[in-house]
This record gives sequence, structure tokens and C-alpha cells, in this order.
Amino acid sequence: MHIGGTNGKGSVSAMTYAALREAGRSVGLYTSPHLVDVRERIVVDERPIGREAFTGWTERLRPAIERTGASCFEALTAIALADFAARRVEIAVVEVGLGGRLDSTNVVQPVASAVTTIAREHTEYLGDTLPAIAREKAGIAKRSTPFVIGEADPAIAAVLAEVARECGAGPVVSVPPNAEYGGSLGLRGPHQRRNGAIAAAVLDALPEPWRPSQAALATGFSRASLAGRFDCRGRWIFDVAHNPAGLGVLIEALGEAVPGRPVHALVGILADKAWPEMLAALGRVVDRVWLTTPPNAPPERRWDLVEVGRAVGQVGDLDTALPPDRLTARPPVIEPDFDRALREVQQGAGTVLVTGSFHTVGDALARLPGFAPLG
Repeated sequence: MHIGGTNGKGSVSAMTYAALREAGRSVGLYTSPHLVDVRERIVVDERPIGREAFTGWTERLRPAIERTGASCFEALTAIALADFAARRVEIAVVEVGLGGRLDSTNVVQPVASAVTTIAREHTEYLGDTLPAIAREKAGIAKRSTPFVIGEADPAIAAVLAEVARECGAGPVVSVPPNAEYGGSLGLRGPHQRRNGAIAAAVLDALPEPWRPSQAALATGFSRASLAGRFDCRGRWIFDVAHNPAGLGVLIEALGEAVPGRPVHALVGILADKAWPEMLAALGRVVDRVWLTTPPNAPPERRWDLVEVGRAVGQVGDLDTALPPDRLTARPPVIEPDFDRALREVQQGAGTVLVTGSFHTVGDALARLPGFAPLG
């Protein structure tokens, strides 16, 4: 199963994987990026690829990787598919990395594929309009294979359907714009009800031998988990929201969860993201903000905290944006030292929110005892 889209593809992949597992299948799950350990990306039946297997496949595939000049993600995709074959999975859930048409995961011949949502991202690769991005992402559609559309905007959904039909895909199924899954969900946040509806549609589109029962679907969805997606652990909330659309659903989830006050936020956003818009929105719902740079962020994509500090007053008044019946937020703290920021954000907090990128969440999880996804 091949799952693409801008936001929601990780959650939809996790739910479909959980439902298929509950149905008794041996299932592989390939996702990206990882938070702490690269082996998080390659899982079979709840077991990440072992260290020995990972190094073994790397050495075995190294000549081909070097000969072709494969990127890191292309190499990891090859390792994942080799591992799934070696572990004899019955079915694999493969999440697209970037875009779709030219993504390295598009070598698969799936039994069903889906695109969750479309938002503006990676415009240097995918195009600078939503229809252009939709065309790239719909490039995972395959001839005579079910293709599910989760995008709620009718105009963009129509573009996805057009490209899928050009590829010969069928049937092409559009999830109704207002459809939500009504059962219990292991993944938290109101936006997951929409993701649940998309995942249910993808599973329903599977050929009969692979389609799980409604009981397996319901139990699987209720047990699905995904580190870093409104991931609540005591007073901590970790969310990898890294674009305005993702931050919007995070804010909606915060409103539903009613976290303990005050809410302190540790935020690190990559420079090529719409960080002024994101900071303005976040400043309205939290009580204090620490702005920092995660150590694992690529140097060429790190935001300039001096520039950010100058702009904070222009992107949103974090002192006065909160309603009068709430605690008043203080000016944001600019702290380049990630470890110091992680210590300070905890002081006096009722809830600590960590967000802004996979790097920010991953670097925090790695430093908090017992929080790393693989232990």
C-alpha cells in the first residue's frame, strides 16, 4: 500500500498498518523521517529492523548505492524493501518521502494507493501552486489499482482524480469532504478523525483477500500509535508540525485537549518554512515560547535566530495576543543552546509543548530519559 500527501500520510499509514496487523497479517511499515534512530523507519510486526540486519543490508547494497550515486533516502528505501522481503511480510505500508511521481518509493507496485491532503511545500521541487503540487503527488497512481483521494478541497481533489485517471488507476475514490471516522482512535487530536476516514477508505479499497474486517479495523485504529504526532506523555506534548497546515491541526488538538497551564513551548523551525506565520499562530495559544535550533537540523536549513529575534515583534504580539481570561505570555526567549532551552522550558510549566520540526522533536526525545522511540 502506497500512501502520499502533504499532511496526514504518517497517521494514515499508522492506522492502516495497525488494522492489517489486527487482521492477523504480517505487515511491514516504512515511514520517514525518523525522530531519533534511523531504524524507526523500517518496522515489521512491531519490530524495527535490527542493527545487524541494517548494517548487513547496507554493506550488501553498498556497491549499487555507490555505483548509482543513490541519495540517502533512495538507499534507505532499498534497504527497507530488501528487509521486508527477507522477513517475508505479507503486505507492506509504504509512506511517500517527498512528492510522489519522482519519489524513490514510487518503484512499488501497490494493491492500493492514496493521497491524503495537499498543501504548499517543497515548492522548489513540486511547483509553486497547489494544482502543480497535486499533480506531482498523484504520480503514485498506478494502472488498474485503486486510488483514494483524501483532499477535501473539491478543486484540488479534481486535479488528483484527473491525474490518477490519466495513469489508468481505478477505481478512483474520493473521501467526502466532511467525512470523519466515528470510532475510537489511538492517535489523538480532532484532525485524526479525518485521517481515520481516509485510512478506512484505503482499507476498503483493498482487494478482498487483503481487506480487514470492520472489527479488525476498529480495534486496530483504537490501538494505532505514532511517535511525535500530538504525542502526549505526562505533562509533555510532542508534535512534528513543520508547516502552517500542520500547526493549524496542532492548535486545534490543543484546544480539544485543554492542557494544564501554563503551556510552555520549545520551538525550532527550519529556515525554509513559513516560520513568521507559524510563530504568530502559536503565540496566541501558549503562555511562553523558547525559540531554539535543534542540533540535528541540517546546517544549511537552520533558521537565523538573530533574524527571528528581530522579526518576532512583527509576526505577532506574543505579549498581548492571549485573551484576558488567560495567563499573559511573556516575550519569547531566544536561546540558541538547545540543551539549555530544553532545561529552561520545563521550569514552572504545567504543560511543555515541543514542536516545529522532526529535528526539534527528535532531539528532545533523545535527551529525555525513557522517551526515545526505540528506548
